[in-house]
Amino acid sequence: MAETAASLADEVKRLRLEGDALRAELDETNQGVLALYAELDMQADQLRQASDLKSRFLSYMSHEFRTPLGSILSITSLLVDELDGPLSPEQHTQVGFIRSSASELREMVDDLLDLAKIEAGRISISPAWFDMFDLFSALRGMFRPIVDASSVDLIFEEPAGLPKLYTDDKKLAQILRNFISNALKFTLQGEVRVSAGMENDREIRFAVQDTGLGIPAELHNNLFEDFSQIDSPLQKRLRGTGLGLSLCKRFAELLGGRVGVESTPGVGSLFYVIIPLSIANENVDEA
Repeated sequence: MAETAASLADEVKRLRLEGDALRAELDETNQGVLALYAELDMQADQLRQASDLKSRFLSYMSHEFRTPLGSILSITSLLVDELDGPLSPEQHTQVGFIRSSASELREMVDDLLDLAKIEAGRISISPAWFDMFDLFSALRGMFRPIVDASSVDLIFEEPAGLPKLYTDDKKLAQILRNFISNALKFTLQGEVRVSAGMENDREIRFAVQDTGLGIPAELHNNLFEDFSQIDSPLQKRLRGTGLGLSLCKRFAELLGGRVGVESTPGVGSLFYVIIPLSIANENVDEA
């Protein structure tokens, strides 16, 4: 009996020591986990601060650039209108170069400003009921000066039989403007066709199809990423930020939709955006 009691006491002592060792190991592990969480929180906070600083910088820089660019464009307009005296043909050409470059730079600045607003969560959606006839008419008028000076036809298919939309028409127009502008830039001959049709009973699909250069399939997935550009001789000649399609994707997501592309080199490209007929899930009384 004495030996049995001693054996049990030794076993209990051994188990107690193992338990103490296990608790010490767990405490050490918990301290390591807490330290790791603290480090992750600190790094996440640093990333948030860095992202906030980047957004502030982009926003500040964009605002600061817009004022002098506006002045340059205003001055070139005065020169083109010859309000201060006639210009020679060569002077008209040079002023045209200045005006074109300033316009391109302003578009880049606007893209950067939109990106900064989106990343800072400062882009708001203002939905309203509107008719697609009005949207297409406004887009047609906007691109008429460009098309008149080009050999490419811009065709808007009549959106007959389609219902009104309840969404942010300005964001939708910005997406389509970017699609159309890109199509015109990269289409040397033929046409750019804009259309709208029902994707299903809840969504509508807007498409911009061109007869341009086309894009290899392996590049499709990267087209809508920030600062993505196609490596081609024409792309190198036509400058840009590579933000236009990325902003289209983000605007579409804000509208509850999505974007996509279908393209074949040498045949042309089709860019599309699919959005819900109504941005709100609840029923909205039509105005």
